[in-house]
Amino acid sequence: MSTHADELKLRLMTIELLRTAKYKRNITYRELASKTGLPVTVLSRYAKGHVLPNTARARQLWKILSKIVGLKVEIRNRIKFDEQGYFDNTDIIGDYNILQQAANHALANFAGKRVTKVLTAAVDGIPLATMVANALGVNLVIAKRSKEVGVKAFLEETYVLGRDSGVTMTLYIPKDAIKRRDSVLIVDDMIKSGETQAALVNLVRKARAEISGVFSLISVGEEWKKKLKLSSDCPVEVVTYIKAPQ
Repeated sequence: MSTHADELKLRLMTIELLRTAKYKRNITYRELASKTGLPVTVLSRYAKGHVLPNTARARQLWKILSKIVGLKVEIRNRIKFDEQGYFDNTDIIGDYNILQQAANHALANFAGKRVTKVLTAAVDGIPLATMVANALGVNLVIAKRSKEVGVKAFLEETYVLGRDSGVTMTLYIPKDAIKRRDSVLIVDDMIKSGETQAALVNLVRKARAEISGVFSLISVGEEWKKKLKLSSDCPVEVVTYIKAPQ
């Protein structure tokens, strides 16, 4: 998808978010004006579709409105840990509305940046990655735990699954799935220790492609970022950070 198309999509979905805040959450224009710093008259013209915000303002509005309307809050409300410190993410990755909002969130943050492929690991990351790839208008590459018959050559990456597990895991992608000229956005529903995401990063590097960023719905802490060894200008966008229960 071209940059102009991405930017137009961002501007339109920002208007939809504004309308959600105004008409579904019943937040007054006065309240929205105090939170966004924009005049009531401007917000009203946006919400009624009389005029579109420019790209810079749309991105600014999106960041503010997304906190008010609450994808982050919605996700947090669905995270319930058990006594071992694990939680079931089925209610998140199986909810179309959450995935749609998350895809819009990714578009808002990566629109205008060069993304030619989305990469995720099977299996829980697939629903989110599919929606994000669709929003960005690019193809999806899935790293799998086994080689598929019919694929002649693979890129593979083996890593330790958890520091104390003593278990190794290998991810495979078709060798030609990512090309040297690609710019790849790595997407996953949740990041815990970072080993899987680091393996995805290494697969992109083995393909000699560029990493355009990392996007996830949920992150347990931030220590995992060190394992990815990304450059300081590579964006990492996480909707909500949580702490694992002790």
